Amino acid sequence: MKKKPKIGLALGSGAARGLAHIGVLKALTENNIEVDYVAGSSAGALIGSVFCCGIDPYTIEKIAVQLDRKIWVDLTVPRRGFIKGEKVEEMIRLLTRSRNIEDLEKGLAVVATDLKTADSYIFTEGPIYKAVRASISIPGVFVPVRYKDMVLVDGGVIDRVPATVVKDMGADIVIAVDVGFTTEQKRINHIFDVILQSIDVMGKQILSNSIIHADVVIKPPVSHIPPSRFDLVEECDEIGYKAALEKIDDIKKMIAEFEN
Repeated sequence: MKKKPKIGLALGSGAARGLAHIGVLKALTENNIEVDYVAGSSAGALIGSVFCCGIDPYTIEKIAVQLDRKIWVDLTVPRRGFIKGEKVEEMIRLLTRSRNIEDLEKGLAVVATDLKTADSYIFTEGPIYKAVRASISIPGVFVPVRYKDMVLVDGGVIDRVPATVVKDMGADIVIAVDVGFTTEQKRINHIFDVILQSIDVMGKQILSNSIIHADVVIKPPVSHIPPSRFDLVEECDEIGYKAALEKIDDIKKMIAEFEN
């Protein structure tokens, strides 16, 4: 009997550019490539967790298109961050139906960064919405999450594309999706873009050490998308879809070779 390989998906951070992950998931779904494990940082954690809860990528796109920015942005006095995060946490809780990571059929790991130790913290159990809220806490934008004795912020600060994490989860084939830094950056429009782009640049060197654990790397060309433009859902989705389709034959070949 042929052994089916375990497929792992590492979804990277990238703020609005992370919407391209939806298109990647569409392409994989349409080509019957079943994902067994997902590890995500920041935007990748958000989209990956909703997907692991059984919501198909087409529905995820519809939800993303219909979301009003006012639903999830709750501004606060910028002592530790502009956005308190209570609204987005509630939104994630509703989307994931208050489920715990350990109760999912697919394996899920959510990556955050502990400011106290400068180490990554990987959520593999507990409420999904709490883990994702920590992973998307862009420093200076969202108020950090205090968890146990840690102060947690965006997972992309230290592990932009968590390929190593999904490999350690047991994946035989690791597909990494990088929607972050490129050398063709466009105009920086406001403070959010400055902060997000700074994190992206800092994570570039760290990424080179992690991405070597990926068997396939999908890099949707989203450098022209300002990281704060969460309204460009359809465009990011289409770019991610096309980029993934270009790698489908490679993925299917790896699966076939593993089975043989």
